[in-house]
Amino acid sequence: MEIHFKNIMPIPLKGITHAEESIWGSDFKISSKESVLLNASSGKGKSTFTSIVCGLRNDFEGNLTINQRDAQQFDDDFLSHLRTYELAVVFQDLQLFPELTVAENLQLKNQLTQTFTEQELLSMLEELGIPDKWTQKVGLLSMGQKQRVAIIRALAQPFKILILDEPFSHLDQENTLKCLALIRRRCEELNAGFVLTTLGDTYDGNFSRELKL
Repeated sequence: MEIHFKNIMPIPLKGITHAEESIWGSDFKISSKESVLLNASSGKGKSTFTSIVCGLRNDFEGNLTINQRDAQQFDDDFLSHLRTYELAVVFQDLQLFPELTVAENLQLKNQLTQTFTEQELLSMLEELGIPDKWTQKVGLLSMGQKQRVAIIRALAQPFKILILDEPFSHLDQENTLKCLALIRRRCEELNAGFVLTTLGDTYDGNFSRELKL
């Protein structure tokens, strides 16, 4: 899988001064198997980047291609296939269903492709320190617990690139490293890559490269 940004500039960010090394307005590619740290301060467009890649926003100048297909040609069938089998996402606002339990939130995603067994999902909850939350409504969880559920949900599908938008903002270092270890292991299993946005933390520092906004 290849994501190619060709001089993209989001229209709402045109009036902001961007650093010389910013990806906005530049030409770059992200491919499977890479682990990319996308570093930026608040307001520089981390969530905008995620939404553009997912086909949720088209208010930008320049060109986006995914697998050599121009964003102007994206149709519902292409986007559905992309989001089900090639591109997994943890959004900054998580987009969980608060009135549903953790189990229901995970299974809604998992049942689309039958990726994991129930026991495998429970094992990941245990690995991330929340094994007792399976039947808990998501709306009653802390933000850190919700982030861990959202990470597991994103992993519960086939993918070639995983986009994570500040997924550890409410986690301490120990739990962050546990999540990162799970993410790296799953990417290795799928021979996939990931892009992790951050406000400046470099976490374990073991990334293929670092990009800036």
